[in-house]
Amino acid sequence: MLSSHKIPVTVKVEINVLLLLVTLLGLLTRLYGIQFPRAVVFDEVYYGQFVSLYMKQVFFVDESGPPFGHMILALGAYLGGFDGNFVWNRIGAEYSNNVPVWSLRVIPALSGALCVPLGYLLMQELGYSHLVALMASVLLLLENSLIVQSRFMLLESILIFFLLLAVVSYLRYCKAPNDSSVRWVWLALSGVASSCAIGVKYMGLFTYLLLLGLATVHVWKLIGDKSLNMAVVVKQVVAQFFALIVLPVVLYLVFFYAHLSILYHSGPHDQMMSSAFQASLEGGLARITKGQPLEVAYGSQVTLRSISSKPVPCWLHSHKANYPIRYENGRGSSHQQQVTCYPFKDVNNWWIIKDPRRQDLVVSSPPRVVHHGDVIQLLHGMTSRFLNTHDVAAPMSPHSQEVSCYIDFNVSMPVQNLWRVDILNRESERESWKTILSEVRLVHVNTSAVLKLSGTSLPDWGFRQLEVIGDKVYKGYQQTGMWNVEEHRYGRSHEQKERELELNSPTHIDISCNLSFIARFLELQWRMLSVKAEESEHKYSSSPVEWITMDTNIAYWLHPSNNAQIHLIGNFVTWTLANIALAVYCLLFLAYLLRRRRKIQDIPEASWAQMVQAGAVCAGGWAVNYLPFFTMEKTLFLYHYLPALTFQILLVPVVLEHVHSHILRSPSQRWAFGGVVLAALSAVLLAYHTISPFTYGHVEMTSDQLAMLRWKESWDILLRKH
Repeated sequence: MLSSHKIPVTVKVEINVLLLLVTLLGLLTRLYGIQFPRAVVFDEVYYGQFVSLYMKQVFFVDESGPPFGHMILALGAYLGGFDGNFVWNRIGAEYSNNVPVWSLRVIPALSGALCVPLGYLLMQELGYSHLVALMASVLLLLENSLIVQSRFMLLESILIFFLLLAVVSYLRYCKAPNDSSVRWVWLALSGVASSCAIGVKYMGLFTYLLLLGLATVHVWKLIGDKSLNMAVVVKQVVAQFFALIVLPVVLYLVFFYAHLSILYHSGPHDQMMSSAFQASLEGGLARITKGQPLEVAYGSQVTLRSISSKPVPCWLHSHKANYPIRYENGRGSSHQQQVTCYPFKDVNNWWIIKDPRRQDLVVSSPPRVVHHGDVIQLLHGMTSRFLNTHDVAAPMSPHSQEVSCYIDFNVSMPVQNLWRVDILNRESERESWKTILSEVRLVHVNTSAVLKLSGTSLPDWGFRQLEVIGDKVYKGYQQTGMWNVEEHRYGRSHEQKERELELNSPTHIDISCNLSFIARFLELQWRMLSVKAEESEHKYSSSPVEWITMDTNIAYWLHPSNNAQIHLIGNFVTWTLANIALAVYCLLFLAYLLRRRRKIQDIPEASWAQMVQAGAVCAGGWAVNYLPFFTMEKTLFLYHYLPALTFQILLVPVVLEHVHSHILRSPSQRWAFGGVVLAALSAVLLAYHTISPFTYGHVEMTSDQLAMLRWKESWDILLRKH
């Protein structure tokens, strides 16, 4: 029996030498000298801050995108032993010895390097020859802008890697035989890569939607394929639904779960979040509010925080200053005590919950808890005046009522200081008012106006604090009209002087506020999508129109003592070829489409199908990653174009192969065309080499050399004056 088995067992391995070669060259061009410069390069100053916070497990919010990309960069820092102790305060700052520069930059570099073989594989999955695939990978290999973006602690190369991986994996799944078990691995990998791309940057959503479009077409064809029985069709449809929709959603939640699990310490961005979220973090508000009573009672001393964080988080506030008798525009006021929303912790943020039917300002034993629907008075702790609103126009919002603390000037202006407590997130009609957890709307009994943050800053007489108004036309769910008790204690002092001492002392009384992961995820996701960073013009910002012809560049780094410098500048020849290829493809596609409508088939059906699929992936990939930027109201930079550029570059060999195979008829024309293509690739190599001083930054250049490399007047090339 043993003699029937061959010994030794042999394994045959096929190696694609071309694929191996472009992979090695990709690694060489991206990894070579990535520790230079040993200084902060452009947006490393931005991402480095988040990496340091990860190392210290301190909570932060990055409104520009999900956390997975930051976690990848933090992984490199962790593997390199980075302790997070570096001040990322300016571009060009020299890294200290404790910063593992190679580890911080190696993951983006590896991602950028692997994009080169992925370009090769993508062409093969689209049905093109090894020669066409080699041309695609060479164009990606020699693209200076992709190299620059790969060599530093930035996210675009990681994003592009996952985008290409998602598309390649799905195309490989589509081409695999129905009886192959490996095809399900490719399908799952496509879903994983899609989720990772979205987790790195929201831009990944554009290509994900394109992939879903490809999947929809594929499913439609499956349904119409009569050679497949219904069980097989249902199996494939269900598998694609779970792999491309359910799996990405689950992974997206996993990214945030890991993010929130790692960052459990209070941090600099706490105030963007709700009081309940802050209380779930270790330190910060959790330390301040430790031991607070859960239920608000008559006699409670509280601070009321606006649920809205726009324009900044703030607390209901009053102080010993009155509204001016007349405003700058001549309108009169009540001249009563100002009420504002103050964005800092202050003793004047404290208010006392009073029962209108009683005079005492302390909590009884047992405490009489305030419930939804109860009518209360709010007494300002330090001035002992009641929160009031009346039919007087607000200072900055004349269509709304002024909110003040009532002063009896004996001018027949009646006190109107009764407020009804509406708990918006209640679960029952008699729910008690809870510290931190309850979202409360305070409705004025006399006028039905809602206590609301207008968001407008008061003039100097109001110390530039935020205006609070009584809104009589308040409708729907508006966070500006919602408040929650943040700090809370039971009042014990009967005398004003004793009460002031009590208000100035810290709160140390315990509330367990463990928000569920879903609640924290939803709040964080909402903050990321709704809170906009302050918009400002940047020296290197640009519009999408300028990207196509590379009218702009970005100076990433300048040597501290000479003219060596690094710029985000693309290979001008490659960008030109990509633009021409896109235009030619669109013209050819339109011409073929019109002629096919008239039943004229210029190319075989298989070639037409291949051209359509390649266009959907490459031209479609360019469109979905470029056109949406025209609708975005944010500061944009040239690097936002790189995902679109990658797909556009892949269109170049597609068009060249089509022209060679289907447009040119005679052998002499094809030979001549081959010579033109070879010359174009030589020009790409020459342009790569010429611009490489700006790509790697190793070469000290003279002013004349810099002038020669300034191929466009709009390029901002730096010149150090000695």
